[in-house]
Amino acid sequence: MGALDGGRVELRHLRAFEAVARLKSFTRAADELSITQPALSRTIQQLEDALGVTLLDRSSRHVETTRAGRTFLDHVERALAELELGFGAVRRQASIRLGFSWLLPDPWAQDTVASFERATGTAVRLVRTDNTLTAVQQGKVDVAVVRGQVASTAVRVVHLFNESRVAVCSVHSALAELPELAWAEVPRWPLVVNTASGTTGPWSWPAGAGPETIVETTNFDEWIESVAADRGIGVIPDVAVRRNIHPGVRFIALRGAPESPVSLAFLPRARNAVLRRFVEAALESAQAI
Repeated sequence: MGALDGGRVELRHLRAFEAVARLKSFTRAADELSITQPALSRTIQQLEDALGVTLLDRSSRHVETTRAGRTFLDHVERALAELELGFGAVRRQASIRLGFSWLLPDPWAQDTVASFERATGTAVRLVRTDNTLTAVQQGKVDVAVVRGQVASTAVRVVHLFNESRVAVCSVHSALAELPELAWAEVPRWPLVVNTASGTTGPWSWPAGAGPETIVETTNFDEWIESVAADRGIGVIPDVAVRRNIHPGVRFIALRGAPESPVSLAFLPRARNAVLRRFVEAALESAQAI
């Protein structure tokens, strides 16, 4: 019995044969398929052994298909074309769920979604969730945008870029007319903290150096409404400045504030090729910022 027990032919054998027949070269076909030339030769030999015929004439300077090879190539080309149509139809029905807790970074999010959907035909479903890490671990989303440092070892984290921070206060706050605020001055004011997904909290300063008064909230909506009600000030990535998030707040430039990391989080055991393509698209968009 040959390498293909029972004469079983796999998709990789068909693709290898089609590439060599089309390019008339084992070297160019191996480069296109991203495999070594010896591995490609073995694959073609396995296919010929399974079929019991010689498909390629290797005696000439350029590789040519034999009579049997030309007959088989017609069927292989049609089969591969039909498979590609099938793959495309399935991809158009598939989707990847991207979790986020509040405003997505721009233009990164828009560029990533557009390039990924254009390249793969797979749709990106945006899923709003108050706790992105929990959503990833529970399988409610495939991948999530996370801000700030991530201590969890249950997820894999891929850093994208850093965001600048700004202060946010109520229009009624004594700070509302200030052109800027120093990072060192923030602890003098009550700080409104989003404990689920906020990027700034008591942990942002050395022990004993943070704000004395903390107003805790559990999601973005509670956070912004508490700031608007002048219960304290907040610190947020500067993407919020470019959005009309609430008529009752003002933004203040922060001097000397540390930047906040933005990352993607997903389960480390995930072996989803579509997810891998999304992460690649996300990193490419991040590099262009």
